[in-house]
Amino acid sequence: MPFWKFIKNKATETELENIELRIEGDIVDDGDAWIYEWFGEPAASPNAFKEELNEFKGSDLTVWIDSYGGSVFAGASIYNALKEHTGKVTVKVDGKAMSAASVIAMAGDEILMSPTALMMIHNPMTGSYGDMHEMRKVADVLDEVKESIVNAYIVKTGRSREDISAMMDNETWMSANVAVKEGFANGVLYQDKPIEVENVKDFSFNRLKVANNTGDSIKQIVAQYKKADNEAEELVNIEKEKIRMELDLI
Repeated sequence: MPFWKFIKNKATETELENIELRIEGDIVDDGDAWIYEWFGEPAASPNAFKEELNEFKGSDLTVWIDSYGGSVFAGASIYNALKEHTGKVTVKVDGKAMSAASVIAMAGDEILMSPTALMMIHNPMTGSYGDMHEMRKVADVLDEVKESIVNAYIVKTGRSREDISAMMDNETWMSANVAVKEGFANGVLYQDKPIEVENVKDFSFNRLKVANNTGDSIKQIVAQYKKADNEAEELVNIEKEKIRMELDLI
C-alpha cells in the first residue's frame, strides 16, 4: 500500500499532464516504512516515493501537504526528489507543513497555503545517551543538520542565514499570510488580495508534541500489535482448553 496518492488529471492536446499527490502523516525513514504500511498508518518515505515519481517525468505536479513532519533525513531526500523533477512543482498546504514537512514544501516552484493552514520551522531535535563526549558530539551533529535545513529555507525565501537561524531558534509558527510575508509561501488559496499581518508572537507551542509525534505513532502501532498478539494467544488458549476438556471426556 503506498504512503501517498498520485492522481492523474486528463490533459488536453495543448496542456501537459498534471499529477496531484498528497503527502500525509509522518515523514519516515525507509527502514520504518513497513511498520506504517503494515498497520495502514499514513506516512511518506523516500525510496518508494522517488521510484513512483520517476514515472511522471516532465509532468506538472501539485503536491498537497498535511504533515507534522518527522525524519529530517527522509524530508531532505523527498525535497531533493521534487527539486530534481523536470515539470513544474506546485505545493499546496491544506492543513499543516511542520518541521521536516516544511522542508519538503520548500521544493515547490510555487507554494500556496490554505487560509486555515500553518507552517512551522524549528531546530532539529534528537534523543541520545552516552558520556559527556558523546553528548557534545551529538550537539555538533545537530548544528550541522541545522545548517543543511537552513540552506533549503534560504533558497526559497532569499533571507539571510542569520534571519532563518533565529526563526528556527524561536520555533516560528506561521499562518498563511505570515508565511507569505516572511517569504516561505507565494500566496494564499481562495484569497484575492494579500492581508497585512504582524508576525506571530507568544504562540502556544508544545515542543514535545511535535518532537514526539513520530514516536507516539510508533507506540500506537506497537500497542496495536501487542493487542493483536494477545488476542491470538487468547484464542490459542481457548482451543487448548477445548482439547483438554475433550480428552477428559474420553
